[in-house]
Amino acid sequence: QVQLVESGGGSVQAGGSLRLSCKASGIIFTIGDMGWYRQAPGKQRELVATITNGDYTNYADSVKGRFTISRDNGEKTVHLQMNSLKPEDTAVYYCNVDRMTTHRGPQYNIWGQGTQVTVSS
Repeated sequence: QVQLVESGGGSVQAGGSLRLSCKASGIIFTIGDMGWYRQAPGKQRELVATITNGDYTNYADSVKGRFTISRDNGEKTVHLQMNSLKPEDTAVYYCNVDRMTTHRGPQYNIWGQGTQVTVSS
């Protein structure tokens, strides 16, 4: 079974750092764009950052200069380095892959289970 497993969430004070990781598991041949999204209580899920197979990155304006997304294709992993964290970064962070080629054929819009990030002031 193909799935995305996130790790690295937790609680930190404002100004601190966290590193999120998301690993795709299962029989996977190719992975397309990977990304991170977040959802705060009472708000809609929003894009944080994405990275293409060619390492082209895109960031939400609110995290530019503070967060860095990267991927390791060999390990089928995407990371999100979060620095200078603010209380408004508090949310559940979700990993996403837009498409995969697996032993069961293509799969689209795959989500991880989410990991909580809490930033206190």
